[in-house]
Amino acid sequence: MGKLKAAIIGSGNIGTDLMYKLERSHWLTLTAVIGIDPNSEGLERAKGRGYATFSNGIQGLIDNPELADIIFDATSAKAHVKHNEVLQKMGKMVIDLTPAAVGPFLSPVVNMGNHLQATNVNMITCGGQATIPIIHAINEAADVVYAEIVATIASKSAGPGTRANIDEFTITTRRGIEEVGGADRGKALIVLNPADPPFMMRDTVYCEVKNMDEAVISKAIYDMVERVKEYVPGYRLKQEPIFDGNRVSVFLEVEGAGDYFAPYAGNLDIMTAASVRVAEDYAKNRLSNQSSETNSEV
Repeated sequence: MGKLKAAIIGSGNIGTDLMYKLERSHWLTLTAVIGIDPNSEGLERAKGRGYATFSNGIQGLIDNPELADIIFDATSAKAHVKHNEVLQKMGKMVIDLTPAAVGPFLSPVVNMGNHLQATNVNMITCGGQATIPIIHAINEAADVVYAEIVATIASKSAGPGTRANIDEFTITTRRGIEEVGGADRGKALIVLNPADPPFMMRDTVYCEVKNMDEAVISKAIYDMVERVKEYVPGYRLKQEPIFDGNRVSVFLEVEGAGDYFAPYAGNLDIMTAASVRVAEDYAKNRLSNQSSETNSEV
């Protein structure tokens, strides 16, 4: 059924890693990488791999609207608000990797089916992408009244944007725990670990539940881990879930694919991997609908 065309706004670390992941997609064709620094490594790499590159920001897309159907915004929350206004007028599907939270929060294995018609979706946070699927699985099995997560990431994997948005991380992730994960109440913490050599992202999920059934909850957790592993192969349990009264504790580790980031930067890798999965699900749905419409006309 062909592929949908995609472009990336933001030629930094996130945008560059996205570029490598999109090259493996069976549903998307990357056409362009857009930045604001003509000397950025990301634009140089994109140019060397044959993609169209622009260093005049979103103007490059305005001048070439046919370049892409789906736009990944890997810039900043402030820039995304302005970008989205332009992109919506252009009729583009927008996947937001910033803390702007203009569109609905989305985890591909939890609520993608609810937002296939959305024109802007937000990818929450790295901690949210790692932990919300587990909270959702436990909630489906046992009704979560309280969920708390601690995302521990290597200090070297936290750039200026992450460090400047710690408050936004905790607020946005908490909202995601409640709105997408289904917990009655949520809390999120992030820890930047300065260990050298750096270690991989680790996440602790702590849930209090109403309907404790260890076997049912364990199965739900393991099943969800396998679903996330489909697009994040390095996603895994560090040990078996721990049960204590009405409490469940889950310990996760996220190893990156090493496309552009070092494997220890699973926090960044899971964001780009989840974003590509969302775009692919959207593309499958759109291309399938187009095919059905064509067949009905015939």
